[in-house]
Amino acid sequence: MHKEFLAQCRGIVGAGYVLTSAADIAPFLTDWRGRFTGRALAVLRPDNTEQVAALVKACAQWRVPLVAQGGNTGLVLGSVPDASGHEVVLSLSRMNRVRALDTVNHTMTVDAGCILEDIQQAAAARECLFPLSLAAEGSCTIGGNLSTNAGGTAVLRYGNTRELCLGLEVVTPQGEIWNGLRGLRKDNTGYDLRDLFIGAEGTLGVITGAVLKLFPQPKASITAMVALATPGHALKLLTLMQDVCGASLTGFELMSDYCLRLVAQHFPALPSPFVARHPQYVLLELSSSESEEHAIGLLERSIEDALERGIADDAVVATSIAQSRSLWQVREHIPLAQAAAGKNIKHDVSLPISRIAEFIEVTAAKLQHAFPGCQLVCFGHLGDGNLHYNLAPPDATGHDEFIANQAAVNRIVHDSVHEFSGSISAEHGIGALKRDDLVRYKQAVELDMMRAIKAALDPLGIMNPGKIL
Repeated sequence: MHKEFLAQCRGIVGAGYVLTSAADIAPFLTDWRGRFTGRALAVLRPDNTEQVAALVKACAQWRVPLVAQGGNTGLVLGSVPDASGHEVVLSLSRMNRVRALDTVNHTMTVDAGCILEDIQQAAAARECLFPLSLAAEGSCTIGGNLSTNAGGTAVLRYGNTRELCLGLEVVTPQGEIWNGLRGLRKDNTGYDLRDLFIGAEGTLGVITGAVLKLFPQPKASITAMVALATPGHALKLLTLMQDVCGASLTGFELMSDYCLRLVAQHFPALPSPFVARHPQYVLLELSSSESEEHAIGLLERSIEDALERGIADDAVVATSIAQSRSLWQVREHIPLAQAAAGKNIKHDVSLPISRIAEFIEVTAAKLQHAFPGCQLVCFGHLGDGNLHYNLAPPDATGHDEFIANQAAVNRIVHDSVHEFSGSISAEHGIGALKRDDLVRYKQAVELDMMRAIKAALDPLGIMNPGKIL
């Protein structure tokens, strides 16, 4: 059966794009953090939507499960196959074309396999902005960003990937092509199928193309880092900045002192923003459609007010593009510094913004009681309520020994998130890693509706099985 199926796939995409040898498929089998390596019958590499549709039809005919994969930078085991060896990986990396760019409609139509950074650069070349930005932008693809409804550093101003997409092209589990690439900002003609596939992690269909929303390039962008005493002071600073700056406030990132010490330890070439150490820091960005002087005026007024009112203890304002990039590199290197330090337990959670400071304090106390000496690596997009609430082992504890407690740590953190009316996944998705936790925290009626949608669209259960549900 497998020989006939693979022969059919070779007839669709060509023998060179049906990978079956262990060496060829190995790069597609392990998740980005190196925690899990699956097995696959083959890796299929289509070049266009029609080939994707034909491959999906073949998978449906032969009942072969498939896992759609973009840049494979996901963090919840959603883009890698399981250990059975019966699944195929459908890699969209060859589908990397910008199909159209409309500067009047402010839209760009792209293949799902386009690298996020390439999309940003294509927009910039036409004096437009595509604002989605995250640490993996040099390798993640827009199809994966859409499938997980990725967030990033500019959600405060521009929203998640869902808000940046106007239309989709999707191959259904039956191998049919739905062309929803209309690029309309208003289309009230029934169910919003686009929103159904965004965030579905490939369990309902394969996203093959998208119409993305573009914006005018800002006239100026100003970056600053502010030192504070507590997360509560950071929330006060957020309120002050929003009152003064309004929509000009583009990014607002919280980082603890432990985060910056990790970066300094493992990436000593990066400059340290402050001579003295402070318990908490906020990296903020303002963008202005008026002028650089306007942005600088807003920032200086806000920071002066924060210092006078005792909200902030110190501040560093970038005076050049290079300095701005250096400040952002400190933030973006936190996950890399964690990886260099050894294994740790990660959480991607969201909370009501007003309750974040209390959540950090209460949950940290619970974790210290259960695991004395554990190190809290807390950072994230405070402006939109998203925390990366990670835990490193005590200095005297081995990383493998500490990781053995992951289930207990997750229970403490996720139970606390639930008590604070938050979500156990803010922007990384559910995948296979959080699938069992979802059952604990989702209402039964929600899960029933999700299962009904899955059964209706994918009755054979071949689309990324075992993920989310």
